[in-house]
Amino acid sequence: MRIVQITDCICNNGLVDDRVNGYLFPKHNMKALTQILRQVISNRRVSSLAHNFASIGKGTARNMMVSNVVERYAFLLENVLRFPSEVAFPRAVTEIPLNLKEEWQWHVFEAVPDSTQPNKTLRGFQFLDKAGEQWIRTKSGGSGAVEAAEVAFICSIWEEGKLVGIANAKKRREDEEQLKDRTDQARGTWEDVFRNAKRADRSRNDLHERDDGELERTGQPLCIYEPFYGEGTWPFLHNKALHRGIGLLSSSCTNLHYGLEFILLSIKTLVLLSTKGRRAGTDDIDAPSRLPLLSDPYYRDVLGECGAFFAIANRIDRLHKNAWIGFQSWRATARKLPTLSTDPLPQTGVNRAEKALLEALESRTFGGALYFWARMDADPRNPWQQDFWSFYDSINAGNCKFAFSEALQKLYGLKHEWDSLPPMPVDGDTWSVMHSWALPTRSFVEFVMFSRMFVDALDTQIYDEYHQSGQCYLILSNDKRCFHRVLELLINVWAYHCARRMVYVDPDTGTMQEQHR
Repeated sequence: MRIVQITDCICNNGLVDDRVNGYLFPKHNMKALTQILRQVISNRRVSSLAHNFASIGKGTARNMMVSNVVERYAFLLENVLRFPSEVAFPRAVTEIPLNLKEEWQWHVFEAVPDSTQPNKTLRGFQFLDKAGEQWIRTKSGGSGAVEAAEVAFICSIWEEGKLVGIANAKKRREDEEQLKDRTDQARGTWEDVFRNAKRADRSRNDLHERDDGELERTGQPLCIYEPFYGEGTWPFLHNKALHRGIGLLSSSCTNLHYGLEFILLSIKTLVLLSTKGRRAGTDDIDAPSRLPLLSDPYYRDVLGECGAFFAIANRIDRLHKNAWIGFQSWRATARKLPTLSTDPLPQTGVNRAEKALLEALESRTFGGALYFWARMDADPRNPWQQDFWSFYDSINAGNCKFAFSEALQKLYGLKHEWDSLPPMPVDGDTWSVMHSWALPTRSFVEFVMFSRMFVDALDTQIYDEYHQSGQCYLILSNDKRCFHRVLELLINVWAYHCARRMVYVDPDTGTMQEQHR
């Protein structure tokens, strides 16, 4: 129970309600205070009325300022955090349930361990640290700092020797396999020779197409690749003859590295692990094995799904034997956007849009056009129907056009005062988004060559800043995919200014409409 002078602060905030959870009296009014004390104390004891006020006040004090703190903290997070565009945004502050604003969630703190009882494992680690320090002092005879540096230097030598030994063992094993293949083998039927050759080829190169997948794609003009990040994205991929997955995480990575991308998935799906993150029973491709650059966490993060383009284009004839190549982002399926693989027909296993696309490719209705089925004006990131360059800036931090202009200057050796951008007309048509498109394989190689030079120019101006500060000026949030979204729309700039025909394929009906004639 509280007896408080009436002040503007207390009255306005409503911390004390007179004769409910306390008493209020005017300042310097001793008569009112005396009357309050007579009600509080009766027969030299605290009255029952005062006890009742105290119990109500205890509950009020226990949950004091809950509403203000929760709403203001949520408002702060809403204005500070910058979520990636693929993440489902949290609810607005006004939609916070009332039960979360009426009282503190004390049960959450019950799971926090008591700091007065340190963890036994932590005590064990501290014991080992002390034992290690004592051993170093014993060996050094008192010069602990010098010996510690020497021990660290020796450990680095051991680590380097270990890596050299692994490299030598790998080369020796490869030489032995090649020598084994050159030795004379026992004669047999043609079927035995063919089977042994195929088995040896697969044992040397795990990336080679498996028999089932190769047979399914035989005779098809198109193969659509779906880049994915570990097991968390498996539910959004497709097991069809027209599609093939390509994993972007190396064998040492897990899908938890991209935790924000997988908020929509169940915990059971997230903790699944398998070799290199490839699906069992499928002929998925391991991108870092084809392109060692993707084993570097920096380039794997900043390139994003564009890393799959580079991995497939690296010795593409050994992997892709179709006349046309396509890509489809798993994010389109995760956002429940219409994709090329929805509602398959029971007779053929493909849907109307896939069937119409295959017929258009075989008949070359639009020649060597760029076909796409995820359009910019239907993207949930573009509710205001912005033009191409405005949307380009909006999905980053507003610095995309500047970075693009700087990269073009370096790529083509332009003067520094040149700051214009390639024109992308506002003619009522739309553009491709989310890496969901198909084009001739030969044209794809040309696009990858241009993308490779563009990425090199872009990386030159961003690399040092990223490694010094840990952040990239293209994004304000702590998102490691620095210029991943810059590359998302690059296919449009390349196709339009190479005078390629651009055709939109309706993923539901399969109808086609040429864009930007």
